[in-house]
Amino acid sequence: MSVIVPPPPSPDGATPAMVQWFALKKQEPDALLFFRMGDFYELFFGDAETAALALDIALTTRGKHGGEPISMCGVPVAAAQAYLARLIRRGFRVAVAEQTQSAPKPGEKPLKGPLNRAIVRLVTPGTLTEEELLEAGRQNLLLALARPSHGRRGGSDQIGAAWIDISTGVFETQAISHDALGELLGRLDPAEILADAALVPPDFAPRLAPSVVVPTADKAAADIARAFDVAQAGVLGDFKEEETIAAAMALGYVRRSQAGAMPRLSRPISQGETGVLGLDPSTRASLDLLSGRDGTTTHSLFEAVCRTSSAAGSRLLAAWIAGPTTDIALIAQRQAAWRWLADRPELRASVAQLLRRVPDIARALGRMSAGRGQPRDLAAIRDALESANAFVVLLQPLCSSETPGFIRDINAGLYGRADALLDRLTAALADELPARLDDGGVIAAGFDADLDRYRALRDDSRKLIAALQARYAETFGIPNLKIRHHAQLGYVMEVAAGMATRLKAHAELSFRQGTASLARFSTPELAELDRAILDAGERASVLERQIFNGLVAQAVAHEALPEIAEMFALADVVQSAAHLAQGGDWCCPEVTDDQSFELRQCRHPVVEAALDRQTRFIPNDCRLPPEHRVMLLTGPNMAGKSTFLRQTALAVILAQAGLPVPAEKARIGVVDRLFSRVGAADDLARGRSTFMVEMTETAAILRQAGPRSLVVVDEIGRGTATLDGLAIAWATLEALHSQLGSRTIFATHFHELGTLTDSMPRLTPYTMAVREWQGKVIFQHEVRSGSARKSWGVHVAQLAGVPEPVVRRAGRLLAALEREHTLQRPTLPLFDQTGKSEPHVAVDPLRAELEGIDPDALSPREALQMLYSLKKLMLEPDDPPA
Repeated sequence: MSVIVPPPPSPDGATPAMVQWFALKKQEPDALLFFRMGDFYELFFGDAETAALALDIALTTRGKHGGEPISMCGVPVAAAQAYLARLIRRGFRVAVAEQTQSAPKPGEKPLKGPLNRAIVRLVTPGTLTEEELLEAGRQNLLLALARPSHGRRGGSDQIGAAWIDISTGVFETQAISHDALGELLGRLDPAEILADAALVPPDFAPRLAPSVVVPTADKAAADIARAFDVAQAGVLGDFKEEETIAAAMALGYVRRSQAGAMPRLSRPISQGETGVLGLDPSTRASLDLLSGRDGTTTHSLFEAVCRTSSAAGSRLLAAWIAGPTTDIALIAQRQAAWRWLADRPELRASVAQLLRRVPDIARALGRMSAGRGQPRDLAAIRDALESANAFVVLLQPLCSSETPGFIRDINAGLYGRADALLDRLTAALADELPARLDDGGVIAAGFDADLDRYRALRDDSRKLIAALQARYAETFGIPNLKIRHHAQLGYVMEVAAGMATRLKAHAELSFRQGTASLARFSTPELAELDRAILDAGERASVLERQIFNGLVAQAVAHEALPEIAEMFALADVVQSAAHLAQGGDWCCPEVTDDQSFELRQCRHPVVEAALDRQTRFIPNDCRLPPEHRVMLLTGPNMAGKSTFLRQTALAVILAQAGLPVPAEKARIGVVDRLFSRVGAADDLARGRSTFMVEMTETAAILRQAGPRSLVVVDEIGRGTATLDGLAIAWATLEALHSQLGSRTIFATHFHELGTLTDSMPRLTPYTMAVREWQGKVIFQHEVRSGSARKSWGVHVAQLAGVPEPVVRRAGRLLAALEREHTLQRPTLPLFDQTGKSEPHVAVDPLRAELEGIDPDALSPREALQMLYSLKKLMLEPDDPPA
């Protein structure tokens, strides 16, 4: 759940300012309240204690309530974004209460009571728009989950899902089964979730919002229609009841977070039964698709293949990798686009260079539509539109009916779509723009005559002040007399305190204020000038804001801008893939509608990227044709089995994302679900051991895999006793081979399984190549036909630095245990459904003993003793006594 904020005390007996605080806190009790007081956001009571600890800032007190000091801390308004970012990352929600009433101006009647305040924003992990709070290359999704209304005709047992990225306007929905929820959560990786806690798996529970309002189906449809100004929700598309409810939940939460305003969102798109490659959460974790074990992109597939030039392109590439498609036509479209660009390296380089200059207009639009736009957001729209025209200059001469569809779409999507808006922004915006609208100077001189006139009066007044100061100095005989402006007094004359008596003798002067070193006076002339200057400055500021808001409204309402943003992102992903393919050692995979599977000289992109330049990655082939669709892979640890398994799975991800594959050649029959169980893990927080996690994941594979699936598993059954584990591995392999029909790579240390090729005709044994040289083991990282002769575990222990006496002792014990096991072991009591026993695995005890000997490690005495043991073994009868 979100971080719990302690409740405040009773408001009884509070001061007027604190009465206001209690009223606002009651509106958002689950959030920290940033209470604007001048140049600071102040926090009080439990909010202050919690925030001070989370932000490592000083905790103080201010006044008393109920006889106790009021805890207080604060952050400067100017630096609030940095503090908000830290709080959001730690799971807090923050309600921002601004002053909605201005303090009285000099000479105006003072107010009775505190300034009016209102909550203008609820900052939550899933409703961020500020650049400082977002990761540029990552989507920031708010996900709502809902069940259909009970008792409604046409209702289903499915779950409705709706997700919004308020920073870019993305709005999509889907109806899914409960079993598919984990896959959806893994693919979307939402920042915040609106749902009944019982719906959400434990791994995602910390992302739940603390309170959820679930509307009825009728109210949900009405809310959606009102949000998009249509007569009924059905106008927007065909949505199931559960999708409608989830979409309304998300919209309501967004509206609440924006204090009733609704930012620009795309019309909701139902994904329907979209063909997305099935990837459960454990598979995603195993493959490090978008982030590594440490939560960063380092050593992830995304990092290894990303060559994008823009944040928008990075977000789209991440979406392709997170949700590979099963739509062969869409894959072919993506491939055709990047292959076309890869064949034109100079054009690709020019495209990449141009894209580096394209601002993130999707997020600029998001900020402006939420009322938080700044001058540089408008400049981003202007600069992006200029880049769009430059892009067309590059592409237009090359586009023809033979050009790939995506390239033609990009050209058409950018061609002259918003030239009128570009002309207006170019004319309106100043060359040098401030960071904030309040700083002024946003609108260019000459754009608006009234604004120019107000500015002239405001700016020329400075010359008037200088002339007036010189005249007063001469008139009163005080050379160091100055005219200064003060927030409370306006323009006044300042003289040294010793001159005050001389000036007080002049009746036309009014004494305003004195200090130990200065005296301040006013005149009717100064007061009139102050009013004129203040009026001109205010008029200029108000008019400039009006012009700016008009430009913002024009940009937000322009229908072409979201599509232009999409075309830039698509162009960036296409050029990134083309860049990847230009090296020559990445291929364009052939994705087919059958069950073929062949990778020739395939590599692991993440491991390869991590190697230094002097180290060469050893590529391998992988063939899983229908007649031999199950690979049994044996070999020692450290020989490369896990790398081979993962690189095969990653090749499928890349191929079905429509991207190049690190191989000499690839042909892949489209995979509907991919399962990767590689490496041991536990879940002690929920009471699950390593073996329990292994069995849970194995159960998921056996219940969900089918003929079009790819299963890559490692060491099934190794977490329990040897015979138990062998039995589980044997039965699992049988199910994958004979019942599910999945394309499978089954890595194991149970060498006995290598003898099952007679009973499993589609099973082919492979092993990791190992050589022994001068008593040492060399792992060649090559996959070859055949089965491993042994596990080499003792040798791996030696490589890991286990002390030599322990290694030698382990070698002798291994030889003895293998001899004893061989002599005493009967045929394994495992039977198939026909009642036939599985083949007996025969092992030569003398050979097993010899394989356990390391001659270089034996002392003379140990060598003599070993000879006696070997002779005794040779003289023993072949069959043990009954």
